Amino acid sequence: MTVRTAPTHELGAARLRSVREMLDTAFEGGFDDEDWDHTLGGVHAWIEDEVGIAAHGAVVMRRLLHAGRSHRVGYVEGVAVRADLRRRGLGEAVMAELERVIDGAYAFGALSASDEGAALYRARGWRVWEGRVEALSPAGIVRLPEEEGGVFLRPAGGRALPNPAAPLVFDWRDGDVT
Repeated sequence: MTVRTAPTHELGAARLRSVREMLDTAFEGGFDDEDWDHTLGGVHAWIEDEVGIAAHGAVVMRRLLHAGRSHRVGYVEGVAVRADLRRRGLGEAVMAELERVIDGAYAFGALSASDEGAALYRARGWRVWEGRVEALSPAGIVRLPEEEGGVFLRPAGGRALPNPAAPLVFDWRDGDVT
């Protein structure tokens, strides 16, 4: 199967509907409108078969503050494989394309992993962020202790990862911040 990539605006309404339907099904009702909004605006990687969208992921640009510096980060969203095709390497193929995008455009990659997805990311060299996780909220910087241990980072293009002695401060967004 071939992994295709394109920015959101090139997918077209019909393919975007198909991606959303697959994500809704794959996440068993745990993928809402805010999650969908977070998935849009970047570069998508997907695999299609005769049934429809078989696997999908996207990388969007986010700003993360760390130790007094603002970083352009490739944030991975909406990664899923259709239930009938899981454990066949499709998730790895989609992630390889997203990582290629991250390597070419960002300081590092970041994502928030479910318990089910964590093994895939670890196997691909993503590392759990060991430091504090915070967000620049409308009320100022707030700590997100419930996100600590679930944020993964990956160096891009041989660059170093941030030092966990200082917190990662995510840009604010509605819904899940990470």
